[in-house]
Amino acid sequence: MKTQRGRFAMLAALAAVVFAGPASAQKSGGVLKLQHMDNPPSASIHEESTVSVAVPFMSVYNNLVMFDQHVPKTSLASIVPDLASKWEWKNEGKALVFTLREGVKWHDGKPFSAKDVACTFDLVLNGESKLRRNPRSAWYTNVEKVTADSDTQATFHLKQPQPSLLALLAAGYTPIYACHVPVTEYRRKPIGTGPFKLAEFKMNESIKLVKNPDYWKKGLPYLDGIEFSIIPDRSTRMLAFVSGKFDMTFPTDVSIPLLKNVKADAPHAQCTMRGTGVSSNLIVNKDAPPFDNPKIRKALALTLDRKAFIDILAEGNGKPSGVMMPTPDGVWGMPDEMVKELPGYGDVAKAREEARKLMQEVGYGPDKRLKIKVSTRNIATFRDPAVILIDQLKQVYVDGELEVIDTPVYYNRVFKKDYVVALNLSGLAVDDPDVAFFETYGCESLRNYNGYCNPEMTKLFEAQSREFDQEKRLKMVWDIDRKLQEEFAKPIIAYGRAAGCWQPHVKNVTLHTNSIYNNWRFEDVWLDR
Repeated sequence: MKTQRGRFAMLAALAAVVFAGPASAQKSGGVLKLQHMDNPPSASIHEESTVSVAVPFMSVYNNLVMFDQHVPKTSLASIVPDLASKWEWKNEGKALVFTLREGVKWHDGKPFSAKDVACTFDLVLNGESKLRRNPRSAWYTNVEKVTADSDTQATFHLKQPQPSLLALLAAGYTPIYACHVPVTEYRRKPIGTGPFKLAEFKMNESIKLVKNPDYWKKGLPYLDGIEFSIIPDRSTRMLAFVSGKFDMTFPTDVSIPLLKNVKADAPHAQCTMRGTGVSSNLIVNKDAPPFDNPKIRKALALTLDRKAFIDILAEGNGKPSGVMMPTPDGVWGMPDEMVKELPGYGDVAKAREEARKLMQEVGYGPDKRLKIKVSTRNIATFRDPAVILIDQLKQVYVDGELEVIDTPVYYNRVFKKDYVVALNLSGLAVDDPDVAFFETYGCESLRNYNGYCNPEMTKLFEAQSREFDQEKRLKMVWDIDRKLQEEFAKPIIAYGRAAGCWQPHVKNVTLHTNSIYNNWRFEDVWLDR
């Protein structure tokens, strides 16, 4: 059996990959035109938690490392250098040392250095006083500090070994910010080191990026620019794409039913149906009466008919799951036979009978129904399942009224727990338990929208995070996932599947199959027209 030191040596050897540079013979020039489904709250990726921000702004920035943009399934094995040229684990896995590239410049011409890395993670680790909100602080609770050892070396100092740290740093949500730029500027006028610069950000209209002529990856990007047009109505977006007005759909926009229409109306279009890494889920504010009563929260969870959601929204293309994305799209999902044994996942009629008894015990019934607002984000992928949820809640004496909320307001409200019941979608930026558990169920996490907190479960989260034996860690993750579902911590409905489509003249596009947040660098995409 390999020692812990040996495992770190193996990871270090795997990591010692040198960036090989762009391929030749591609065409340069042209503006890539994409659709966007709604207004991004800002361009400051570290302060936001929606793919609406990751897609248009990831190409403005660079990370220390990133997931290979052309390996469909993200994993530790698909991580490649970005601003860091190499890295090494030290101190028995409690230090991760990065060697940084020289000659990299920010969009305003100032030099990039290790100080920028330290400043970025000072924001993330201590962001409550510096960031408007800090949705991923829970990812880095094991990081004690990040130091700039020289201009070209930065070190992450950990409290305990954490093999998943590299994957967190490779996420599209982990760009490096500049020390000399106030974080407030990043919301509307970000400065990055990436292949594109922000030229224009007009709410309700468009986002325009232009080529960075001084990009440190010589010869890239190929495109002169990227334009995102904000079109709230999905039917309008689909019609505009099949008519040829746009080069790409929003990358997660095409549902399974819509894909049939796209293939019929634009048979030349290139489309990839894949797992999104995004689950639909029920969140309930346990501090808002009468939902401070756990019997009511349990009743709402037991009324869910997950198969009905999947059949209606995805024509049966999917399966119920717990916190982790189900296989084969994901790596960590519970086996199907374990999922079927979870409370509320098996016999729906039996579960609803139990739910009605719970509601009657607290005073509700056919003659006294509970009237509530069901809040959700004002885009189709949220609204559609919310309508199904409202219909299912009727089975347990709950009458819901749909409340749709525009994206910037929606996230402000759920962060502040200014809601009662909501149909929410939660994305795993990285298919790893450290993201799923700490971000969504961590006691102090901003993304823990319904305020779940169990110190005993936190200990289990930490134990699996330190485990290097993948088979052992997988079983630990299954056990944690099962316990979270048994506690009805945040009832998961199902993980979604969706397609992105592009015109045949758009070249070198690869869409990741287990997350929608990490492959929008666009630096080597080109147009053959």
